Amino acid sequence: MASEKYYFYVLQCADLTFYGGFTNDVAARVVTHNAGKGAKYTKTRRPVKLLYSEEFADKSTALKREYWFKHHSRAFKEQFLTEQGVKFRQFNPTQKYPKR
Repeated sequence: MASEKYYFYVLQCADLTFYGGFTNDVAARVVTHNAGKGAKYTKTRRPVKLLYSEEFADKSTALKREYWFKHHSRAFKEQFLTEQGVKFRQFNPTQKYPKR
């Protein structure tokens, strides 16, 4: 029996904020977020776009990575994503972004 894999992932929301989560199926989780059935945070910030995912052999490590990401500043998150080679839209605090 193959062991289940877990993933830490980062989304960019319609308001250009980042959301980090964990799952065992990234593609299905993104669909769930975009259907408004994911996290409370993303429900009003759709559509979301997958920016990054990282695979882990166990749930505990994926959860720790999610916790680590969520407890850093936006500047740190931008730096982390840039170091991973991820391209994302830059946040402009003076611009109005759509809310659902």
